[in-house]
Amino acid sequence: MKRQWATALCMVVGLFSGCTARPVTSSGEVSVHISSAAYHKITPEEAKDRMDAGGVTIVDVRRAEEYEENHIPGAILVTNETLKEQAAKRLPAKDAVLLVYCRTGVRSRQASETLVSLGYQQVYDFGGIVDWPFETESGEFQTP
Repeated sequence: MKRQWATALCMVVGLFSGCTARPVTSSGEVSVHISSAAYHKITPEEAKDRMDAGGVTIVDVRRAEEYEENHIPGAILVTNETLKEQAAKRLPAKDAVLLVYCRTGVRSRQASETLVSLGYQQVYDFGGIVDWPFETESGEFQTP
């Protein structure tokens, strides 16, 4: 009962202060909500289904050396550190379906927030490659 009251109070305070409660996932991580219809958090399996269906752009936001070690086939490398400067050049279509990943999910979340703030309309964050159970490859990124 105390927890229900605390949750209700947090929600009411959040409405008036502009803050919202941050739910905790089963793994103990804080789940933060980007308030935008452009952002979607999906599982690696959902990302794979979208990749198999086609019509998506896979965006790896890790560093170049991480990408070279292993990456998802067809992924475009746009590091999280250079995303603001490189997005318009590397990801010109703001209405494209972007599937974003990093190593563990932290940078993909940050990159997704950046992409949404830059006006991208369909950003799907599927976390980190450490949780990717499907094929990967190694090698340098070749700029198209």
